[in-house]
Amino acid sequence: MAHGQPPVSTAPDAKTNTRDPKDQQAEVEESSTPSTPSTPTTPTSGPERRGSTFMKFMSSILGSKNPIANPADPQTNTVWLFDNTAYQSSIPASPKPDQAHSTAWRAEVVACIFESQGRKDVGKFVATIADQLGIDGAVGGADEETRQRIEKRVQPFLDQVSPGRTITMDITIQDKAQSHSLGPSDRNGIISQVVELGSNESLHDQTYIASQAQSFENAHSSMKTYFAAPEGWLVVSDIDDTIKRTMTREPTGILRTTFAEEPAPIKGMPEFYKYVHRELKPTWFYLSASPYNLYPFLHSFLNENYCAGTLVLRDYSWMDISGLIKSFTEKTQEYKTDRMEKIHRNFPQRRVLCIGDSTQKDPEAYAEMYRRYPEWIHAIAIRKVTDVAHMEEHNKPERFEEAFKGVPTGLWTVFEDPVELYDFVDNLGMEEQVL
Repeated sequence: MAHGQPPVSTAPDAKTNTRDPKDQQAEVEESSTPSTPSTPTTPTSGPERRGSTFMKFMSSILGSKNPIANPADPQTNTVWLFDNTAYQSSIPASPKPDQAHSTAWRAEVVACIFESQGRKDVGKFVATIADQLGIDGAVGGADEETRQRIEKRVQPFLDQVSPGRTITMDITIQDKAQSHSLGPSDRNGIISQVVELGSNESLHDQTYIASQAQSFENAHSSMKTYFAAPEGWLVVSDIDDTIKRTMTREPTGILRTTFAEEPAPIKGMPEFYKYVHRELKPTWFYLSASPYNLYPFLHSFLNENYCAGTLVLRDYSWMDISGLIKSFTEKTQEYKTDRMEKIHRNFPQRRVLCIGDSTQKDPEAYAEMYRRYPEWIHAIAIRKVTDVAHMEEHNKPERFEEAFKGVPTGLWTVFEDPVELYDFVDNLGMEEQVL
């Protein structure tokens, strides 16, 4: 899926949970259901209900080829639009000879559609997560605030996805309105569609425009499109344990930092990213293995702490905790190289700085992309995570040497404190001056 800005104190350590993990997981999975269309919550006769279920099932299978798609309804649906980055296509904007060298802007629009009247049994999920984290049953004070935070963040995992839905997106560029029909949504409730934005002279690198899903006014029904010229710098940044404390090597840590705590930036990274933006003026892509249900949470975190850009998340939804944890940890190398391939197709002439960490497969994924496109990847920086347990094997020098085999030694670096990276970036700035 394609989509997606002062440091705060480090989040507290998770409490020890003394219950048997197998018993806990059995309870979690028993209280969870797969992300598939459900029957309406309003009473209907047997044939009508079966017909509605069948239509939703067919919508989930047919996806973009669905001939029976229906417009999303503001009364019964919620729409999310993801911030994105526009690129210039190689297709001339006009066949006229005097405009032969003009190129049009395009952007991939990603929308997620949910049923507004979805599952309401959030209480038992909050209780399950709180129990997993060892949060006691006392009411009031910090515990009550934590439970409210868990409820808010878990709700997008319970809302039913809505396949076979279409929307209309309104865009205004220099007082000129555009309308684009999008959809239908696939079986995960997602629309992913390239939109032509034209070749307006007001659109250029480092500018942005706002768009809105027609007739929708929920919190995430609007989006920003950032414009990026074909050349310049581009940053591909991981999120979890690179710029946000997530503890992705520990399942309990993932639950605590994702649902129960206020998100904490990695110390020094917000300031470093602002320095990178000032020195290189890059286009930003935040590439995370998190499921798209976390978009509001992560989007807010990025806006508060880091530079504006596109947030790229996995394009499927999990409705059980074991699946959520797997999404953070399984097949991350394949997922990230796949998404980076798409970024490369849109920006093949950009120079790329990759920033990640040692908890998962960032070194291997970035090195693989270098071997595929050595003229595209210009620098790789990996944070050696030392504040998470059981990182000894992942942080061995031999691991990095093996991962970066064939990658020039001056092109990659491993760091613990971001202050170590300022000279690394200064050298990239000198490269730009030479070019």
